[in-house]
Amino acid sequence: MKYDVVVIGAGAAGLMCASQAQQRGRKVLLIDKSNKAGKKILISGGGRCNFTNLHIDPKAYISNNPHFAKSALSRYTQWDFIALLENAGLHWHEKTLGQLFCDEKSAAVLKLLLRECQQVDIKLNLSVESIDYCHGYTLTTNQGTFQASSLVIATGGASIPKMGASDFGLQVAKQFRIKSIAFKPALVPLTFHQEDIEHYFKDLSGLSVDAIVKCNNQSFREGILITHRGVSGPAVLQISSYWRKGDAVVFNLLPDLKASDWLLEMRDSKPKSELKTILSTYFPKRLAIRLADTLLDKPLSNSALNQIKKKNLTTLGEKLNHWVLIPSGTEGLRTAEVCVGGVSTDELSSKTMESVKQKGLYFIGETVDVTGWLGGYNFQWAWSSGWAAGQYV
Repeated sequence: MKYDVVVIGAGAAGLMCASQAQQRGRKVLLIDKSNKAGKKILISGGGRCNFTNLHIDPKAYISNNPHFAKSALSRYTQWDFIALLENAGLHWHEKTLGQLFCDEKSAAVLKLLLRECQQVDIKLNLSVESIDYCHGYTLTTNQGTFQASSLVIATGGASIPKMGASDFGLQVAKQFRIKSIAFKPALVPLTFHQEDIEHYFKDLSGLSVDAIVKCNNQSFREGILITHRGVSGPAVLQISSYWRKGDAVVFNLLPDLKASDWLLEMRDSKPKSELKTILSTYFPKRLAIRLADTLLDKPLSNSALNQIKKKNLTTLGEKLNHWVLIPSGTEGLRTAEVCVGGVSTDELSSKTMESVKQKGLYFIGETVDVTGWLGGYNFQWAWSSGWAAGQYV
């Protein structure tokens, strides 16, 4: 069967692209190997769909070309998607740091996108067996052969493989000699060597604190969460996208205080108070005890402040503001929310998302080497890049 456009991948970017192409009068086929369109949309934000962010900025995206995302993001903005939701009678609210959630939850957002694709031919449970090019694209699949002059790859990254994610997009790029960067987990919990877990984190799983986390000249302030294997929480997920094997990560556990000065002040004003009691002002008690017992050479949690040398309190305070740890790794693609890497932006037009050397072949969404921060940024890239390609396919 012949179409003008075939879009592979019925996720956020693919749905947006297909709807835009259809609105231009193109005959569109949207296919997915899954049994349902928009599966990742449904689970996003715990089912509440963090669909964009008020503070969309190209600086919030990781790419070998930091300028690549500017064009699409400026032409289809967060306000455009907000308008789409509002025109459909949906409502939204801001949570924190500009994160926008749909009041009617993820299913309503997906229903809207599918309604926008009413004239699109959607086929699910469809596996692509081969792609050939000769004055157009021929797809051989388990449901027959399809032809189109334009082919859009919107298959996302390799994160959460149990939902069917793979590096299919990079395989297509390789077939057409288009350069790509291997996918690596991003927005993912960090893990630590067993000796560090035993020393610092054992039996503290589930405790959380507000902190600034730094790595490779990037920093984020949000919650961190201790896990059985290391640390998670929004600040850690954010910094994981910038972390590479062997890099140190710096934790400022008291971001609003110069901890050394505060501890010395407490020593003067509450000399008989135990260190664990003072630290419990800002930390859960079990964490306060662990920090007091492990950050210096000897355990001090049960010591009164006036029994602790000033230089030791100063050193402890410095560590609370600048605690350096080296993760052993991450929880990997199994739990990563997204991936860094993808089809090289050097190979694509930032205006159209079309390959610069393979006519009619487009890559959008997470398949491209553009990865956003936590909090709706990756959805906005999906909407923007899908919209951009949809104007030209």
